[in-house]
Amino acid sequence: MSVVIDCDSHVMEPADLWQNYLESKYQDRAIRIEENDGVEQLIIGEQVVLQGVLAGLGGANLKPAELFTQGAKYVDGCPPASYDPHERAKMLDEWGVDRGVLFPTIGILPFPTDDVDLASAYCRAYNRWQTDFFKEVPDRVVPIAALNWLDVDEAVRELQACIDAGFRGLFIPPEVCGGHRPGEAHFDPIWQLCSEANIPGCFHVIVRFSGTASPFGAWSSGGKNLGGVFTFGMGATGQLIPAMATVVLDGLFDRFPSLKIVSVEAGCGYAAYLMDRLDEKFHFFGFASGLEMKPSDYFKRNCYFVAEPEERTIDAMCDLVGEDHILWGSDYPHIDSRLDARELIDVSVVDLAPARRAKVLGENAVSLFGI
Repeated sequence: MSVVIDCDSHVMEPADLWQNYLESKYQDRAIRIEENDGVEQLIIGEQVVLQGVLAGLGGANLKPAELFTQGAKYVDGCPPASYDPHERAKMLDEWGVDRGVLFPTIGILPFPTDDVDLASAYCRAYNRWQTDFFKEVPDRVVPIAALNWLDVDEAVRELQACIDAGFRGLFIPPEVCGGHRPGEAHFDPIWQLCSEANIPGCFHVIVRFSGTASPFGAWSSGGKNLGGVFTFGMGATGQLIPAMATVVLDGLFDRFPSLKIVSVEAGCGYAAYLMDRLDEKFHFFGFASGLEMKPSDYFKRNCYFVAEPEERTIDAMCDLVGEDHILWGSDYPHIDSRLDARELIDVSVVDLAPARRAKVLGENAVSLFGI
């Protein structure tokens, strides 16, 4: 039987993670959840970043409407498999999944603080907890490192520590960080280490309430509230399309030809459109780009795309992008994920040639993450 790997899953961090794992000098500013007049508040950098709907950070085990109308708490949206490693292993057994690639939840939120050292400490604390989680079930999960991209030197030190602990990738925020796009040479020390260690960088959609990764915010103001169908539906590609385009156009893959970048939680169907669109404009303006190849060549060599469980274009993307470059993910246990994701992806790939189906379900992930 072929290997099956879920390339987009999450942990729900225990509410006291940062109070337990943060260095003592930062304890008074730990990320935490407090209640004010019965309303939960998520506090990061001593600022309230979310309140009243914290169960919606997870919630795959609940009906979406219940998360916002019945006073559900953060813990209510955290099924045991989201924070307990042995429960995660049991769930993977039930799903028929060999491994799950693990991204943060609270740890994936942008930190609203100007204190760069504090932000780095938040990342170290998360990675320490994730290391302990991984050690409990090392053959079932693939940990992904969280770094502070505003301090490149510290990010490199922390990434090396994570690699030494068995981490097999790093999370990249799909936005401009400190005035620099992720593909700019400013971040080359990070990319150099990734290239040498043969681990991928993973652009993953983030919850952004403002800033560069909130591309369609103006469309949500005024008139009817378009709700989650718009914000979740458009926010993903609105973040990942410019992120993936710019790492190509910034020449990242000319500087690091073996580097691998993954697009997570935006589906795979946009990949061929973006390749064609950039190639068309490259025909006219490529003379000024400094690129060694046309954009689609980099996508086919260096870029990977995680399909959603119900996507209909997986076979076409295998043809157009490359069958070695398409993976799948459940997004468990987030509010817009499905507990039947494993059955849904089986339906979506049932008509693929057997060898191609095996690649998408897990063999590509084995190669990409080196597991």
